[in-house]
Amino acid sequence: MTKATAVQDRPSGIGRWQGAGLLATTLLGTSVFILPQLTIKLAGYGALWAWALLTLTILPVALVFASLASRFHHAAGPAYFVEKAFGSIAGRTIGIIFMLAVPLGAPAAIIMTYQFIDALFMVPDSMILIIQLSFLVLIYILNFRGIHISATLQLMLTLAIVAVLMVMMFAWGIADVPHSQTPAMIDSSRVLQATGLAFWSFLGMEAMSHLSDDFKNPEKDLKPAMMIGVIIVGSIYLACTWLILAIPTDSPLAMAGIFDQLFGGMGAPVIGALGLAGGIAAVNVYTASLIRLALSFSQKGILPEWLSKQNQHGISERALTTVLMIMAAILIITHLTNQDLEDLVSWVNGVFVIIYLASMLAAFRLLPAKYHWVTVLGCLVCLMLAWGLGWKMVYAVAMLIIAAPILWLQQQKKIKPGYTASSS
Repeated sequence: MTKATAVQDRPSGIGRWQGAGLLATTLLGTSVFILPQLTIKLAGYGALWAWALLTLTILPVALVFASLASRFHHAAGPAYFVEKAFGSIAGRTIGIIFMLAVPLGAPAAIIMTYQFIDALFMVPDSMILIIQLSFLVLIYILNFRGIHISATLQLMLTLAIVAVLMVMMFAWGIADVPHSQTPAMIDSSRVLQATGLAFWSFLGMEAMSHLSDDFKNPEKDLKPAMMIGVIIVGSIYLACTWLILAIPTDSPLAMAGIFDQLFGGMGAPVIGALGLAGGIAAVNVYTASLIRLALSFSQKGILPEWLSKQNQHGISERALTTVLMIMAAILIITHLTNQDLEDLVSWVNGVFVIIYLASMLAAFRLLPAKYHWVTVLGCLVCLMLAWGLGWKMVYAVAMLIIAAPILWLQQQKKIKPGYTASSS
């Protein structure tokens, strides 16, 4: 099939601005109004340096992902890139650890999203788990017909978040509000730790590579969509961090407290509504990417063939239902055991550091020589993030050590002897 034919076959696909909005809402998601506050708690004024460092260094990683996805667009995303570069076992291993990360990451995102419910309503503790599980019902509805419908809605949400933040920045410049004191000395080690924590905000670039086939013209639109999305997101996080540092507040949700000071109220409804919608949007895209990967793996025989049946919209309802049931189980376990949210976030971050590093190494083999310098930069960024996470990389390394031998044994037993990478 030629590129021109491929474009004609996707007349209702995603364009570059829809794609930028889809990526931006995925990256903003639950954390746009929460994560800057957490990085400030960890590094103080060093959080500004952490966000600037992360935004700058993540650009080459985004460029590599966009270049890979525009040339090798496939539902398996990074797993497919690594398979083409290093063979089926390596690719399947990356795919499996991704599948092990998202069911942890999505519940963590839902738990974050619930904080905006607290900002909007007085909800008794007995309803926490019920409300969190109800998010999964909405995710099922959004994914049943595919990602195209929600892409436009998520672009509108991104524009709304950007508009609110621009108004807040303008109001801060002219409003008579108290300002924070002179910044204290910045600790470089804390900056690096805050960068590792902030990495959560940029998880989602790989999800766009899973969705490359949903673009009208991935060769033309995917790269600008990802670069625009990353720049928008980095700017937004920097703006939020600056506002929280500049305007002191004792509100549990700092951005809502700052909104109240700037405009005399309405912080909880405005910030809470945007944060709630952004959180649902982020979980929506993660779920969409995961069910596409599950569908691809079921067609290869890595996962049960039972998951490969698709509905009239090209969606595997069985994969969607299975993924949401796993997420529900993790939410229930997390709730009953009072699991630390930061641990979930760090474990997921570690898995994605490995996925990103493997993708950068694959790009070195798959992309033309002119991309070698940017892939090397991408590798260095991943190593920097792994250093910042420290011992919290243990979960990711353990999953890698467990998954690779099992998949090797599966291949040796020739469960699917007719499978080849080209058959995907």
